[in-house]
Amino acid sequence: MTLLTRTRSNTIKQLFLSSNGANGHFIQHCTNNHLVRQGKQVHARIILHSVIPDDFLGSKLLTFYATSGFLFEARHVFDNIPNKNVFSWNAMLIAYSHHGRNTQTLELFSSLVSLTDVNLRPNSFTISSVLKALSSPMFHDRRLVKEVHGFVCRHGYESDLFVVNGLITCYARLGELSLARKLFDQMQERDIVSWNSIISGYSQCGFYEDCLILFKEMECLGLRFDGVTVVSVLQACTQLKDLDLGRKVHQLVLDNRIEVDTAVSNSIIGLYAKCGSLEYARKLFNEMTEKDGITYGSMISGYMNHGFVDEALELFREMKNPGLSTWNSLISGLVQNSHHDSMREFLHEMQAMGCKPDSVTLSSVLPTISYFSNLKSGKEIHCYAIRNGYDGCMYVTTGLIDTYARSGFINGAYEVFKKSSLRNVIVWTAMISAYAAHGDAVAAISLFADMLGIGIKPDRVTFTAVLTGCAHSGIVSEARKIFDSMLPYYGVVPEIEHYACMVAVLSRAGMIYEAADFISRMPIEPSAKVWGALLNGISVSGDVNLGRFICEKLFEIEPQNTWNYVVLANLYVRAGMWDDAVMVRGRMKKMGLKKLPGCSWIETDNGLQTFVARDVSSERIADIYDVLGGLIELMREEGYVSITELDEEML
Repeated sequence: MTLLTRTRSNTIKQLFLSSNGANGHFIQHCTNNHLVRQGKQVHARIILHSVIPDDFLGSKLLTFYATSGFLFEARHVFDNIPNKNVFSWNAMLIAYSHHGRNTQTLELFSSLVSLTDVNLRPNSFTISSVLKALSSPMFHDRRLVKEVHGFVCRHGYESDLFVVNGLITCYARLGELSLARKLFDQMQERDIVSWNSIISGYSQCGFYEDCLILFKEMECLGLRFDGVTVVSVLQACTQLKDLDLGRKVHQLVLDNRIEVDTAVSNSIIGLYAKCGSLEYARKLFNEMTEKDGITYGSMISGYMNHGFVDEALELFREMKNPGLSTWNSLISGLVQNSHHDSMREFLHEMQAMGCKPDSVTLSSVLPTISYFSNLKSGKEIHCYAIRNGYDGCMYVTTGLIDTYARSGFINGAYEVFKKSSLRNVIVWTAMISAYAAHGDAVAAISLFADMLGIGIKPDRVTFTAVLTGCAHSGIVSEARKIFDSMLPYYGVVPEIEHYACMVAVLSRAGMIYEAADFISRMPIEPSAKVWGALLNGISVSGDVNLGRFICEKLFEIEPQNTWNYVVLANLYVRAGMWDDAVMVRGRMKKMGLKKLPGCSWIETDNGLQTFVARDVSSERIADIYDVLGGLIELMREEGYVSITELDEEML
C-alpha cells in the first residue's frame, strides 16, 4: 500500500470514528451482541479522538453500559452529555428502572421536571419508567403515585396506553383497587397488559371473585390471554378452592396452546395441591423436567395444608440446596400444623445454610413467637425487620402487632401500628384486635371510629375484633350500634362469629335471658361458638337449668369438647347437686375424655420455661409450690374465695 493510500485510509477511518452516528452504530452492535470488551474499546477510541457525544451517541453508550450492568459508567456518560434531550434522560431512567434502582429513578425524574427548559418535557416513556419504579414492592407511597398521576393529567397523557397501564399497576400494588378499576373502565383502548394489570391486582389483593369475573368477561369478549393471566386466575381459584373452575382454566391453557412455563406449571400444581388433589398434583410435579423452589414449595404447601407433614418433610429432604421460597413453605406449614418446636429447629438450620430470612419468613415465624408469648424473640425479629427493610411489609407489621399484644406489650404494638406506612384495613384490624384481647374496649372502639373517620371500610374481621372488645368489657349499647350498622352501612352480612360476639356481649353483661332471646331470633342456625358464648356467661351466673339445656345442645354438636362437660359439672357442684356432677364424670369416663391440663410459659434468662398443671418434673417444684401457697394465702386474706372445680382426679 502506498503512502498516499495509507494516509487516505487513516483519514477516512479517523473521520468515520469521529462521527457520532457511526460510533453510535458500533456501540449498538456491541450492545446487541453482548460485546462488552469491544464496546469499551470503541468508547475509549471516542474519548481518545476527543469526540463529544451528542444525544444519539450518548443514549447508545448509556444503553450499552446499562445493559452490561455498569450503571456507574452509564451515569458518567449521561452527566457528560452537553445538551441532553428527553431521549438521553429516558435512557438513564430506563437504565435505573431496569436494574431496580427505584430511588435513583425517582430522584432523576424529579431533577428533570424541575428544569425550566420548556423544550425538555417528559414523554410517555419517561413516565412509564417512573411508574415502574413506583410499582416496586419496596415502595408504598400513595402520595408519590398520586403526584405522578396528577402530572399525567396536567400534561395530557391520561389516554396513553402505556402510561395508564403503569398507573393501574401502581394503584393495584398499593391496594387502591377502586382507583385502578376506574382507570381501567375509562380506557378507550386496552391491551393484554391492561387486563393483566387489573386481574393481577384483584388476585394479589385478595379480591378473588372480582378477578374471576374479569377473566370471564375477557373470555366473553374473545380476547386471548397469556401465561400472566393464567397465573393470576389460578391463584384466585386456588385461594377460593374452586377446583372446577381451575380445571377449566387448565384445559383452556392446553386448548389454546398457551406457553406453559415454570410459573404457569407452578400455578397448576399449586391449584391441585391446595384443593386436595394431591396425587394428581404429585403426578404433574414428577412429570416436570425443570423444577424451581416454587415448584417444591407448592407441593410442600399442599401436603402441609392437608396435614401430611411427614410427606412434606420427606419431599423437602430430597432437595440438595433448598431456596428461600422452599424454606418459607416448610416453615409456614410447620407453624400451620402447630409444630412450633420443629419450626424453630428448621429456622436455625436454614440460617446455618446461609439462607437469609425475608418478610415471608418473618411473617411465618411470628405466630410461633405469639404462641409462646416470647417478647424477647419478638423484639429481635422486629429489629431484624427494621435493619433489612421488612418493617414496611403488611404481614410483618400485623404479625408484630399480634406478637407484642399477646406478650402483654400493648404499647409496643401501638408503636408498630403508628409507624406503619401502609395502614390498610388489615393493619387497623390487627391493632383493634390487640386492644380487644387486652380488654380495652374503649381503645378498640376509639380506633374503630378513627378508621371510619379516614374512610377505610371495615370488613367482617374488623367487626369481629371490635365486637370482641365490647364483649370483654360488657359494653352493650355500643356493641348493638356496631352490629346493627354492619349490613345497612357497610354491606357486611353478619356471620356466625358476629352473632357469637353479640351473645358474649349480652351474657358477660349478665343479660343471660336477653342473650338466649337473641339466639332464638337468629336468621341462621346457632353454632357451637354461639351456644358456647352463652354457656360462658352462665358459668358465671350459675343458672343450672339453662346451663343444662345449653350443654345438651353442645354435647350434640361437639361431643368431644371436654370444656362443656367441665362447665356443667362445675355448675352442679356450685348448686350442691353432687349426684349430677358424678353423672357427668361417668359420662366423660365412658367416652374416654379427660380434662386437658392448663399450660403456661414464662420467659427467663435461660429461655422459655413451660409449666403444666400438676406437673412435678421441675427440679424446683418444692419452691414453686411454696410460692404458690403463699400467694393463695394472700388472696384469702384479701377476701378472695376460689370456686370449687372438678380436677383431673375427679373427672
